[in-house]
Amino acid sequence: MLNFLQKFSIFCFLDNNEYEFDKSYECIAGAGILQSIVAKQFGYFSEINEFQKLHKDWIFGHLSYDIKNEIEDLHSLNPDGIKFPEYFFFVPEIVFIISGNELQIGICNSFDTDNIHKQIISCSAEINKHNNRAEIKSRFTKNEYITTVKKLQEHILRGDCYEINFCQEFYINETEIDPLFVYSQLTKLSPSPFSAFYKYHDRFLLCSSPERFLKKAGNTVISQPIKGTSERIINDAKADDQLKKNLLNNDKERSENIMIVDLVRNDLAKICEEGSVFVKDLLSVYSFPHVHQMISTISGTLKNNISLADVFRATFPMGSMTGAPKKRVMELIEMYEKTKRGLFSGSVGYINPEGDFDFNVVIRSILYNSSEKYLSIQAGSAITFKSVPEKEYEECLLKIAALRNVLA
Repeated sequence: MLNFLQKFSIFCFLDNNEYEFDKSYECIAGAGILQSIVAKQFGYFSEINEFQKLHKDWIFGHLSYDIKNEIEDLHSLNPDGIKFPEYFFFVPEIVFIISGNELQIGICNSFDTDNIHKQIISCSAEINKHNNRAEIKSRFTKNEYITTVKKLQEHILRGDCYEINFCQEFYINETEIDPLFVYSQLTKLSPSPFSAFYKYHDRFLLCSSPERFLKKAGNTVISQPIKGTSERIINDAKADDQLKKNLLNNDKERSENIMIVDLVRNDLAKICEEGSVFVKDLLSVYSFPHVHQMISTISGTLKNNISLADVFRATFPMGSMTGAPKKRVMELIEMYEKTKRGLFSGSVGYINPEGDFDFNVVIRSILYNSSEKYLSIQAGSAITFKSVPEKEYEECLLKIAALRNVLA
């Protein structure tokens, strides 16, 4: 099916890799365009809202991190090598839903489901193995990164913020990859519940995210921020279990997670009925192929007449990718990071015809601009006063390990 999707200039493929994360679909994809909306200069959220109200259909797309400039009086002047638009949503010509051994195909009138099914079956099950190996460079040296973390800790000491998600970019210039091959290798090496293979013309997202931004089902919304990361020892179950326990009992990691839980509770309280926002699951440790992650789940009941624009405006960007308080840390992020985040720290997902939706957090991802032959990987960690700068640097390397292995 992925080989079939490649002939479209725009598609969005979302896969839960059989994790049980309250996912509505095992795999879902939209391809081709019936209608679309792309970022202009102003009025982002109102335009997205009108688009969703006008087309009560399947809608796929993304929000970039820098749509924050619409929410707060902020700006983004750092360079951007990938150049995804700040948002893009589309009503697809074809929708695919996979559950177990069943494939459902939804079409517009100009397509024939039997013909589409035959085309998919006739596509090769093999994936090209073209990949141009190249050295991955970093925007920060280790010493520069450590120095910057110490400066951020000075801001924390002065009371500017409590916690800040500080990210760095790793990149390759003048490289050619086969995005489908790299994505297929990534999902083999690091299958994750919020994976995405997303194409917007000549720009690609190859995503193995373990994190949900926001899901709506009926009048209930849930958010599942991640804060707290530990490596794994796969070939030693006892040692691996001890690392999991160490993460759960680590005061620094727990306080990071709890700070973001409080921030998310505050965000959801703006759009949810009074007294309905509560923490369903606090500080649970989940295991993924390369890391253990500490995840909390916050839920709320939406007020009447809350629009999609209201939801995004209240909750975006997600607290796990900013820190607290949001506006001040976003100013510091712009000051100390060297590149624009773009789609990294943003979100990709879908909205169904009933208005329910599910969006991920774009982390653990490779972003690629095929026209400019530019590849980008970003990673970050939560900086607090208790942070050890060298360990924060090592955490960034741990988070991109699977991505680097795939490219090597």
